[in-house]
Amino acid sequence: MATPRPRIRAVPLRPLLLVLLIPLIYSGTNTSLLNSRKHIAMGPSLTVKSVPVSRLHPWTPEKGVCLPPPAAPKRPNHLVLGPAAGQGRPNRLQCRGLKALNKIGMPNYGNHSGDQISFVTVFTTYSSEPAGDGKVPSDTVTVGNHTYGKIERSMAILNTFISFIQVSMPKSNVIILTDPNSKFSINQGIATILPIEGNYSRGNLMLQRIKSYIAFLEQKLVEAETIEGFNHFVLTDSDIAVVDDLGHIFRKYPHCHLALTFRNNKGQPLNSGFVAIRGTRDGISKAVAFFKEVLETYKLKYIKASRMLGDQLALAWVVKSHLPSAFGKFSKHDPFTGEVNGASVLFLPCAVYNWTPPEGAGQFHGMPLNVKVVHFKGSRKRLMLEAWNFFNSTSVLSDTLCLILKSGRAKYDF
Repeated sequence: MATPRPRIRAVPLRPLLLVLLIPLIYSGTNTSLLNSRKHIAMGPSLTVKSVPVSRLHPWTPEKGVCLPPPAAPKRPNHLVLGPAAGQGRPNRLQCRGLKALNKIGMPNYGNHSGDQISFVTVFTTYSSEPAGDGKVPSDTVTVGNHTYGKIERSMAILNTFISFIQVSMPKSNVIILTDPNSKFSINQGIATILPIEGNYSRGNLMLQRIKSYIAFLEQKLVEAETIEGFNHFVLTDSDIAVVDDLGHIFRKYPHCHLALTFRNNKGQPLNSGFVAIRGTRDGISKAVAFFKEVLETYKLKYIKASRMLGDQLALAWVVKSHLPSAFGKFSKHDPFTGEVNGASVLFLPCAVYNWTPPEGAGQFHGMPLNVKVVHFKGSRKRLMLEAWNFFNSTSVLSDTLCLILKSGRAKYDF
């Protein structure tokens, strides 16, 4: 009986063709890729080595290939209205166009009562823009019917800061801590200028701000010996708008010495742009001790960040070293208290007491109905002026907040 021959399986035609064609496809692709890169290469002496396609990232040029830098996005010089975040969400501002559907903020202007409160800010002017950041802002900016130069822009922000306080808390006053060599004036009656010696250069301003706060509070501590009654203090950046009375902080939490604002941000959980201090001797002395510890931490650990962020990093380090449990509560967005080196500290959510307008893809949850302070950080400063102009034309705060919410998406060179 003959031995049966082994059965030969037929090879399908389609896989066979793929095996034969794949090397040709890769070879052609590699050649066309290198040919296209030869047009990008700068200079006749530059040679481009053949590199297998499998080792090339689709958007990464080979070593030695020079590509033009990507064009910087063009920023608008006017308000760009977009959708208002938080629409349909409970306890958020609802807008139809620039009309608020739920009224928030001050129901009756000028009817606020309570203890005396002073807003304290550090401010100085510079004749030239900072060097080294690669940006060359225009010399003038027009907002509404007003055109501002460099110094005028800073002064306009400061005056707007004072104006919002004058509307929301007319019984309060503003104290501006500044370099004795600064030459500017304020024509608003609720504001006074207090020169304090120090180094107010751009690279040292955040460090100097803490020193100026300490010097101011120590001065108030001495005055407390001879003055009856007391005055609470709110230390703030000058690019904020107070849109509701803040006196309830001191009435609702009578045993707290100072208040800080927090956000759910691992890198910078505490914002230094808003610090409230009880005006009693105990409150001021505890605040002085607290700021001195922050200052020492700043100089020892974060001096390289003296121009920006160093104060916030030092603030977080001091709180964490004394009260590490606080950081687990920052994601809950509710006020709470804790003891930091003998001081009773009230932690307030930034969403209400330090709310920042959206920029790009920020603040998806909208504006809370109980917002008290709006912080126009960075490029949002122009929006602060636009908001004040709009409020002057309407006298409706809720509609002004709709404008802020809907136009915060734009970035400005300001």
